[in-house]
Amino acid sequence: MDFRSIGSLRVSVVGLGCNNFGMRIDEAATRRVVDAALDAGINFFDTADIYGATKSEAFLGRALSGRRDRAIIATKFGMAVDERRKGARPEYVRQACEDSLRRLGTDRIDLYQLHQPDPAVPVADTLGAMNDLVKAGKVREIGCSNFSAEQLDEAARAVKPGAARFVSVQNEYSLLHREPEKSVLPACERLNLAFLPYFPLASGLLTGKFEPGRPAPPDSRLSQSWTSRFTTDANVRVTEALKAFAARHGHTVLELAFSWLLSRAPVASVIAGATSPEQVRANAAAAKWTLTAADLAEIDRLTDR
Repeated sequence: MDFRSIGSLRVSVVGLGCNNFGMRIDEAATRRVVDAALDAGINFFDTADIYGATKSEAFLGRALSGRRDRAIIATKFGMAVDERRKGARPEYVRQACEDSLRRLGTDRIDLYQLHQPDPAVPVADTLGAMNDLVKAGKVREIGCSNFSAEQLDEAARAVKPGAARFVSVQNEYSLLHREPEKSVLPACERLNLAFLPYFPLASGLLTGKFEPGRPAPPDSRLSQSWTSRFTTDANVRVTEALKAFAARHGHTVLELAFSWLLSRAPVASVIAGATSPEQVRANAAAAKWTLTAADLAEIDRLTDR
């Protein structure tokens, strides 16, 4: 397993997204997935207070009990846990952090991320509260998610000298969703931010398990109604072309999805969810294809870029 940097953190280039914990899998299955991740060399675990209605953090914390030092834990706050627990007000930042620390059963969060911008709160106020958490030793690094390039620039301008700044941004990015290339990835390079792509497999479409004209496997994420935006005719057509391209090179489209993302300079780790040890092992092994300039040009053509 290779490693890259997020601020002062060294993370595995394949991370484990923990949004299935407490939602699609129970605590025993969560432990099996976490065990497989550690065995495969994955040290980066990304969760959030809202995942699994707060169960994800609790399940992850208990699965890592006794081996916390083997893991880099990232979690998030800001989206609504309920009507009272949401947003980015300084007093809530402090409360949310304490709640996450308790659920995770740890004394520190390695990467604490604002899950989405809060237009009702100046970002300088939120950054000040997050900096206090860093100074108190409760958080090591801070990041954000679902930020535009303009919002990243605004946050960079709001940081006081010597204070903690965002070191990462986590936005949707995949072979089928290349919106970050317009302005967010250039902002990452300009501001020295690590980029963390979520939905790197387009919610399962890029695993290669989806067959055009057939329903998604009943136990897959693509079988859920909210994922219909991924299975458009255009996305299915492009995916089939990418599958054929990967096969010609002796690889799978899953390997292509991971390796292509890791060819993008600001990407530090590809965070993919898993519901079984087999999925974890497949993901961990998928990041070993070094794409050539000709490969990348052909991929751009196949994805209409």
